[in-house]
Parts: sequence; structure tokens; C-alpha cells
Amino acid sequence: MQKKSILPMVILIISPILMILSVMLSIVYGAKSIDTETIVHAFTNFDAGNVNHQIIVYSRIPRAIGALLVGGFLGISGAMMQGMTRNYLASPSIMGVSDGSAFVITMAMIFYPGLGSMEMIVVSFVGSLIGLVIVFGIASALPNGFSPVKLALIGTIIGAFLSSLSAALANYFQVSQDISFWYNARLHQLTPTLINIAIPAAIIGLTGAFALSKSVTILSLGEDIAKGLGQNTKVIKALGMIVVAVLTGTSVALVGKIGFVGLVIPHITRFIVGVDYKWIIPCSGVIGAVFLVLCDVISRFMNYPFETPIGVITSLVGVPFFLYLIRKKGGEKHV
Repeated sequence: MQKKSILPMVILIISPILMILSVMLSIVYGAKSIDTETIVHAFTNFDAGNVNHQIIVYSRIPRAIGALLVGGFLGISGAMMQGMTRNYLASPSIMGVSDGSAFVITMAMIFYPGLGSMEMIVVSFVGSLIGLVIVFGIASALPNGFSPVKLALIGTIIGAFLSSLSAALANYFQVSQDISFWYNARLHQLTPTLINIAIPAAIIGLTGAFALSKSVTILSLGEDIAKGLGQNTKVIKALGMIVVAVLTGTSVALVGKIGFVGLVIPHITRFIVGVDYKWIIPCSGVIGAVFLVLCDVISRFMNYPFETPIGVITSLVGVPFFLYLIRKKGGEKHV
């Protein structure tokens, strides 16, 4: 127990170093080879006429920072969902949150094609919330609907339905190419402007997650225990759902759908730091951030010189982990 009480502090203390190293790795390695001296000059003596400097400043840096943000958001979202529902299979990609976000973005692009980046983030947030409400609404109406496997099945079915409906509508209204970004994550399309626009949503979502961390720990002990300790579980769950929707919606608006980060990272984090969400939530953010940056680096070299979609890399980790969880824990409702 003493070891686990020290590890979270160690992770958070060294987190800036881990994130800086992962970002440096992402900046150095890419489809085009750029020497270290040029990279340093791009930071210290930027030349707008130098193509390599432009690649570093306008492409690789936003891409690395975006991967950090999205990995952190998804890791935290998954941790909160698993803690609030006591469901080890809960995650934004499995519970229909990401698909709800992409579906509403598709609707916005069809009927309101002139929306700006900030409006898209708001639209994406609303879609995430709709996806959550649909999945949890159906689960609450079914016998034992909140059991891990059944909830995962509901989320997968709703996600597949929303994804198929989006594709059908996009084909009908001839916007398939425009929405392909949100269904096939493309970190390389991130820009400094997009990241700056996402910062307010990030601050709101992260502040809410950290503020709710103690309540999520209590809720993870079971709803009866939480109520016995005086917790208003409905309010906590509602606030938690909003936080998850903000973080996931911002992620989808920035880079599109990326699966399995929110499933895998909280489990790894709990194994390292224990069961207190005061530590699980921030550590999931750090580990998720570094994990996604490293996945992005790997995606550039799996089929070099062509890039492999980052969703393929996260799936290579996530799918076996998902199957392992089902086999290991069966239908238990416990995190």
C-alpha cells in the first residue's frame, strides 16, 4: 500500500519530463527527415521562408501537443466513466460517446456548413452528451442493463447505428469527404489555431474532472454506500456525464474518433496507483497523453513512408485488452 501511495506522486512529479520527451520524439521523427540543428533553429530563430521551419512550427508541434491533449482527455473520460458506473468496459469509444459526437458533427456539416471551429467544439460536446443519454437511457430501461457486457453491447450497437446513419446521410447529401476526418482520426491536420480554440473547453473539462475526483471515488464503492455517505449520486453522475461530454467532444472536434484509449489507460493507471480517483484521474491524463503521442509516432513508421491511421495502432492494443477484460472478469460489475 505504501508503494502505491508513492507512485502517483512520482508519476505526477515526472509527468512534465515524460510529456516533454514524448513531444520531442514526435517533433524529431516524421515522414521527412529534419536534422536536429534545423529543429533547434525553428524554435530559436524561426524563418517563415524555411519550409522545414514551417513543418516544425505549423505541423509537428501542433500535432504533438494535440496528441497530448486528446490522449489526456480520453484517459480522464474513461477513468470517470468506469468509476461512476463501476463498469470495467466503460469508455467513450464503446459507450457511444464518440459516435454521438461524430453524428451531430455530421448533421451540422449538412445543415449548417458554415460553422467555425469553436461552434464545432460546442456541437461535438452536444453530440457526446446525446450519445451518453441514449446509451444510459436504454440501459436503465432493460433488466440488468448496467452490467458490463450488456452496457458495452448497448453502447456498441448505438455507436454502430449512429455511425451508419451518419455515413448514409453524408452520402445522400454528398459530404462524405468532408466528414471522413471525424471518422478516420487525422492528427496531422491540427493547427495552432484549433488548439488555442480548444483550450477553454479543456480548462472547463479538466477542472470539473479534478473537482469531482473525490466524489467519483465514493461512487466507485457502490451507489448504496455513496448514498449512505450523504452523496447525491444523481447530481454527481449528471455532472460527471457533462465533464465526459466536454472532454470527449473536444477530442472528437480536434482530431476525430480515436478508440480504446479511454478503455485501456484507466485500467493501467489503477494497477499502478490504486483505487483512489484523486490519483487515478490526473494520472490517467498523464499516461493517456504520453501513450497517444507514442502511438502517433509509431503510426508514422508502421508502413513507412506512408502513415498508418492512429486508430489502427490504438486498436492493436485495445482489442486484445478488451477481450482479456471480458474473459477475466466476465459479467462482474466492479472496478
